[in-house]
Amino acid sequence: MVATSRVDPDPALLTRFEKLAVGLAKATNEHRWTKSLQTAWLRGVSYPWVLPAIGRRVLVEGIEEVRHLDTHGRGVLVVANHRSFFDQYVIMLACFGARLPWVERLYFPVRANFFYERPLGVFVNYFMSFGAMYPPIFRQRERRELNDVALEQAVKVLDEPGTVLGAHPEGTRGKGDDPYEMLPAQPGVGKIALLANTTIIPWFINGLGNDIVDDVRVNFRADMRSTRPVTAVVGQPVDISDLAAQKPRPTLYKKTADRLMEAITALSVREREIRADCLAGRVTDDDPRWLTSWHPPRFYPTPKKP
Repeated sequence: MVATSRVDPDPALLTRFEKLAVGLAKATNEHRWTKSLQTAWLRGVSYPWVLPAIGRRVLVEGIEEVRHLDTHGRGVLVVANHRSFFDQYVIMLACFGARLPWVERLYFPVRANFFYERPLGVFVNYFMSFGAMYPPIFRQRERRELNDVALEQAVKVLDEPGTVLGAHPEGTRGKGDDPYEMLPAQPGVGKIALLANTTIIPWFINGLGNDIVDDVRVNFRADMRSTRPVTAVVGQPVDISDLAAQKPRPTLYKKTADRLMEAITALSVREREIRADCLAGRVTDDDPRWLTSWHPPRFYPTPKKP
């Protein structure tokens, strides 16, 4: 079963093109057979090309510790820092590559200003993920109602076991020079976490840029693991039971989002150590944390080291 919204957004708040884009995404994500088709696309098309494109330099620590996660018959909320447009692809690669038994369907809420307001954005969403970048989040304050519907849908899909919803508490990308400097947490993700009452797994991801051509090119360099590694640390579930026991309110949503950001930030300490080891050449190519050691792709030759 795939969850559907109880409320539709007010059409007056959407442009003609946005109505088409949102309607298409809704049809893709809120019906069983189209969601199954999307999952088949992610596993059979997106994963096989994204893995050889960036996967050789991706190191993930902590995935085995959550393999046998007890989801209590519900979905899983994955929260991560946000430095790159492509952070969520690392999560997809790790979930599918590790063959986590509690991963069946993926949802990645995104800002609507590109993926739902421009034809190119819709094309990218469907080419890259068959529409899994859903539901859309709108920037404009006057369209807050649209975001209320999106948050409701995010909570609803997390009712279903096998669902993984990836979100960024920061709400937007950190664009500063320091990847360890986080933006303030936004209350939206805190509201999802509280109302969904589900398992929350924090991630810290570092190393991807925002130029996909450059990131793919670097992946084929012989020294990419010691010069441009992509390092990710997966944490243990975040306990918000004390907050969930209180009456839901905006200040509590913000407090919850802050706790999620604290859990993500705590993982950055270990990520710094791993990155330092990679840059110093102390992590060997046969280390089992390299993503391609799980299921090595066969789509490219392995570069010879000089």
